[in-house]
Amino acid sequence: MGTSLGTVVITGAAGRVGSAVRIGLRGEAERLVLVDRVGLAAQTSTEEVRQLDLRDAEAVMAALEGADAVVHLGGVPDEAPLPDLLDGNVRGTHNVLEGARRQGVGRVLLASSNRLTGFYPVSETVTPEMPPRPDGLYGVSKVAIEALGRLYADKFGLPVVCLRIGSFEDTPTEPRHLATWLSPRDCLGFIRAALTAPGIRFTTIYAVSANTRRFWDIEAGAALGYTPVDDAEVFAPRMPPEGDLTENGLQGGAYADAEYTLRHM
Repeated sequence: MGTSLGTVVITGAAGRVGSAVRIGLRGEAERLVLVDRVGLAAQTSTEEVRQLDLRDAEAVMAALEGADAVVHLGGVPDEAPLPDLLDGNVRGTHNVLEGARRQGVGRVLLASSNRLTGFYPVSETVTPEMPPRPDGLYGVSKVAIEALGRLYADKFGLPVVCLRIGSFEDTPTEPRHLATWLSPRDCLGFIRAALTAPGIRFTTIYAVSANTRRFWDIEAGAALGYTPVDDAEVFAPRMPPEGDLTENGLQGGAYADAEYTLRHM
């Protein structure tokens, strides 16, 4: 991709992460194709808007024409009934990967999630190589998404990076974020590295800031070319003076509680 990112397609461009990525990459890509189900307006001459549903395979493939890379952020963003997650996340991701394969896209970045491993205890440092322990149905859908990415990398040679995104917030707002926070600056740093690192076939990394209390390993991100710089610890005085990061001792916190999933069954 050289010094320029070329043409980058961003799915879920109207979302919180997508909006930040859109602004952050605006000066680095020759062309940004903004994909979302909701209407967006181009704000610069280098932006192009495509309003579509990721379940529409032909529309997705058309949006990927001429793309050098895809930042796939679209989908169901939280716990939901399993049919909705399979349709919006797994099927949508498959359409993106298949469209990328057919259009000859150079790299696909898939938005995975820390909740793929939310049932590990907070006392354990988790690496991308460890088995998934999803904290809910949403996490299960992310396991499937990563498996699809691995399949397309192994079988078709499509370069894929899976980013297990932490708690993306301007600043931490709850005790768990002291471990899981991903600052906007670090989020963009990880995404730039995922788009530009040479020699990628398939890799999975935790996108989390350099939090003193983090429980995810960030060595894979450093190998990709980015080391986070922000630390949620500077916000610790704003949090309750006592107590654990999570009440149940699990990395997923309340997401791992049975009630969080049962309401969607």
